[in-house]
Amino acid sequence: MNPEIIQNSRVLISYDQEANVLLLQRILEHHGYCHFRAVTDSSRAIEEFETFQPDLLLLDLMMPKVNGYAILRDLTAQLAADSYLPVLVITADISHEARQRALTLGARDFLTKPIDATEAALRIYNLLETRWLYRRIQHHNTVLEETVASRTIELREAHRRLAILDDAKSDFLKLISQIGRAHV
Repeated sequence: MNPEIIQNSRVLISYDQEANVLLLQRILEHHGYCHFRAVTDSSRAIEEFETFQPDLLLLDLMMPKVNGYAILRDLTAQLAADSYLPVLVITADISHEARQRALTLGARDFLTKPIDATEAALRIYNLLETRWLYRRIQHHNTVLEETVASRTIELREAHRRLAILDDAKSDFLKLISQIGRAHV
């Protein structure tokens, strides 16, 4: 596991039950994560997301006020089309419908309770690693686009200079041709 990912990732926990929040925080702390926040009032989850800008959201589905499905829907609507924000749903709802609905709304992984701490830690890391790799690819693509734009400008300038030289060559050849005819 890459310690940079663990030490620099921000994780937001949105869970209404304090005991589950504490369990998730302990799992994160035990594995070296140090940047995480929790929100137990689901109506504040989106606001906290915007403020904290997490790399991963750990989300319960069944919460009073605003359920996890609504949070997923709202987040998906806010995120740019080319962004990748992993959401790990952790819920007691073991139904196929819950899993399918959460994944359809944008969750990237799904865990059911009771939580196995090792499995949760591995899934958390895997999702964060994917996000970090995605962000590296985005950065690499940006650098490539800038390089292509710069080289395109250089090629246009080189083409412009070649056109000037070609015109000068044509003028020179015409001049020599005229001089040659004048001496004949």
